[in-house]
Amino acid sequence: MKIGVIGSGNIGGNLGKHWAKAGHEVLFSSRHPEELGSLVQEAGENTKAVSVTEAFEADADVYLLAMPFKAINKIAELYAGEYGNTVIIDATNPYPQRDGEMAQEVRDANYNASEYTAMKFSTAKTAKAFNTIKAKHLRDQAFRNSEKLTIPFAAQDEESKSITRQLIEDIGFDNLYIGSLSDTRIMDPEQAIYGKSMERTALKELVDSTRIR
Repeated sequence: MKIGVIGSGNIGGNLGKHWAKAGHEVLFSSRHPEELGSLVQEAGENTKAVSVTEAFEADADVYLLAMPFKAINKIAELYAGEYGNTVIIDATNPYPQRDGEMAQEVRDANYNASEYTAMKFSTAKTAKAFNTIKAKHLRDQAFRNSEKLTIPFAAQDEESKSITRQLIEDIGFDNLYIGSLSDTRIMDPEQAIYGKSMERTALKELVDSTRIR
């Protein structure tokens, strides 16, 4: 698959490197693509650095959103004509101390962060994944053959569900389907499974126990 990585920091950068290793074509993007040379060199073939505009114009199969949450509104507005009917994996988190008032409003709303992203990227098929794992675990514990860590995910439809599951498994993590985007409050900052790096059985038990309460 061709994957556009929007925001190439700790999460986007490490995921892009893993996906390139797994054989996918990866477009790393940022506002300053000229600063991504070392990342591309480390990631090897199948990768290149581009601007955010170039990434969206590249007609990728999947876009990973790994930029600060406060950028969602602007990116959705600027590139609305470029991501229609593609799969978007939302790895963002609303942190009011970083992202300001809009993040606090989302955290206080009667919808959750992934539903907000889906509303903004309304013509895409949105999934939520990779926002709960610690960056160091994402970096260091991919491609394991045993005692795999589990990535929880949610999806808007069957296509985004299937593709997200594949992209998790391609890089050596297990997966746990949480449900639809309306079920992802549990994945948000300060919620039950945020920041948890666990094997599948333990993570499922935590999810199930949280929902029983």
